[in-house]
Amino acid sequence: MPTSARETIGRRRDSDSADERTLIDPLSDDERYGSEVSDGDYDHDILESEDERERLLTQEDGLGGLFNKKGGRIGNKDSNAPTKKRVKRGHNDESSALMYEMEEGAGISTPTLDRGSIESDERRLMAAGAHRQTGRKRTWRRVGIYGGVLGLFFALLFAAYRASKSEHPKDATAMLSNGTHLFASTTILISLDGFRADFLYRGLTPTLNKFVAEGISPKYMRPSFPSVTFPNHFTLATGLYPEAHGVVGNTFWDEDLQKEFYYTDPERSLQPYWWGGEPIWRTAERQHVRVAVHMWPGSEVHSDEFHPAYVDKYNGSEVLPRKVDRVMELLDRPGPIDVGALSDKPRPQLIAAYVPNVDSDGHKYGPNSTEIRQTINDADTMVGDILKGLEERNLTDIVNVVVVSDHGMATTDTSRLIQLEDLVDPTEIEHIDGWPHFGLRPKKLSDLERLHKQIVERARNMTGLEVYLRDKDMPERYHFSQNERIAPLWIIPKAGWAVIAKADGDVQEMLKNGDAYHPRGVHGYDHEHPLMRAIFIARGPAFPHTPNSRVEPFQNIEVYNIICDSIGITPLANNGTLRLPLKPVGLHSDEDNLPDETPADPVPVSVSSPSPSSSPSPSPSADAIEIHVDPPSSASPAPQPSNAASPVTASSAAPTGTHAPETWWQGLTHLAEGAQEWVDNFLKDHFTGLKNGKEGEENERPQEHR
Repeated sequence: MPTSARETIGRRRDSDSADERTLIDPLSDDERYGSEVSDGDYDHDILESEDERERLLTQEDGLGGLFNKKGGRIGNKDSNAPTKKRVKRGHNDESSALMYEMEEGAGISTPTLDRGSIESDERRLMAAGAHRQTGRKRTWRRVGIYGGVLGLFFALLFAAYRASKSEHPKDATAMLSNGTHLFASTTILISLDGFRADFLYRGLTPTLNKFVAEGISPKYMRPSFPSVTFPNHFTLATGLYPEAHGVVGNTFWDEDLQKEFYYTDPERSLQPYWWGGEPIWRTAERQHVRVAVHMWPGSEVHSDEFHPAYVDKYNGSEVLPRKVDRVMELLDRPGPIDVGALSDKPRPQLIAAYVPNVDSDGHKYGPNSTEIRQTINDADTMVGDILKGLEERNLTDIVNVVVVSDHGMATTDTSRLIQLEDLVDPTEIEHIDGWPHFGLRPKKLSDLERLHKQIVERARNMTGLEVYLRDKDMPERYHFSQNERIAPLWIIPKAGWAVIAKADGDVQEMLKNGDAYHPRGVHGYDHEHPLMRAIFIARGPAFPHTPNSRVEPFQNIEVYNIICDSIGITPLANNGTLRLPLKPVGLHSDEDNLPDETPADPVPVSVSSPSPSSSPSPSPSADAIEIHVDPPSSASPAPQPSNAASPVTASSAAPTGTHAPETWWQGLTHLAEGAQEWVDNFLKDHFTGLKNGKEGEENERPQEHR
């Protein structure tokens, strides 16, 4: 071969080797892009280079055709292919020579080129993959760090929200510690239904007497009229007179609704439209203070908003120790900032508990019976167990305790019964509200004045009742006229008396047969009568007074404000005016304090046979009732009704104390009669369980609040 040809081929080989080194040498890309390229750009350039290489290797022209799937492998000569086809691939002599040299085995070693290219690509791909994996790890590490910081931020934000959330106490600095937990302002309100104020003077209540000595209390608290359970418990809860909150009795008729309220029937008493005002459990929940209500009248009424955290339904058979356990169970729940606190099971700051036992047995046996003594002592023991539970938890100086009652109780007697039919024809009356007082709604409103005059005339010889027109002469101190649910005409018996319809008993027959009247104890009378007096005793951090402090007697409309203040909430507008701190006027041990006296029950009256008359005459022609009344204090004399509101009394009624003294024989006769009556009642109540025993008990619940 000529020398010049060999030089030419050598130059071509050098050129081709350089081109192939460009394809397989990994440094060629770095040299192309420079060492200052960033990591991201570097990755991008690598990918572009790989794409470019793939494109070149798969081209049909030039060297790419050697790697194309349509071409043969480098170094594998196809002897069957015609030479002219191979030559035709080139477009000039240079490419033809190159193809010739390659077919002859001269020039680049194709196995070496193949191996170098593959190994180089693998190294570059591995490097790129490692770099991408490192980038991913770095990215996920950054995401984790940022996510952790963000999660911590939201956790702190949520904690701050919880700390300022409404269910927490408004002022955490005011919380008190018992050594293990922090307590916000907390009050236990206990209502002993039917617990008369003078029950404290019978030597049966060591716990309550000690409680009086340690706390603050009036001599007594006045209920609201009518002195029955449902109106007074809702007055305690709202601070409103019954005429204002709308529950004007245990039973009453609403003319607008054309419906009757009946306290023992949930279908006729638990609808929201009966209950006006805002009870304290709603006031507290509205201000984010959690409340537990245990069987309090009216608490089972459903409300779409601000309902108590806990509502225990009425259960008349629940034993007193279970009530103690329930109160302690509620106090033992975690507080709002304690570990394990649950929003649906919070520790309440107000616990209102209702205890019906004294009222129930007072109706059944009478307020001066032997049986009621044990019931009074049991209620005292229950309060003592609650106070003991507080002491065991080191909560005596942390939790306020307020003990109240809703009214007192008077003893009944068959001789103090008045037949309704002797006063008015029931067929002329559309509805009769309440008991033992009777609210009359005439079928024809035009008959109202006539019926009023008729009842007044027929009651002239009676001293045991009062007759009033709601819109004319109802005593203002009753606060019992400003509501259409109050019947327009009222017959209100005096304490210890009762009006009954013949369907419930024929008075003349009962007197003739010596039948005892049931219930043996009744309330619902003039709320200022001594036999209707209730109690209020308080102790705790909201009452930082000298132990045994005494305040002036007040009405139960004041309790709502007092309880609101004790747990740090703002009361809604109401009829009460007292606010904490209470203002003592002295101590119960002061010499100028009224003596502890028990008001006497109304004495049985003698009954004469009714004289014949063309018109119905009242059954009992009774003498005036002698009642021992505590002298009113100079600070709060009992209001006297005006002449217009004076009860209807007979001008010819025998004055008190004009009876001739009885002989020794008459005295023995009366004693024997009393003993016989006691034996009869004992046998009926404990053995026979018949008409006056069992039926009286069965009717006890409907009558006990009436």
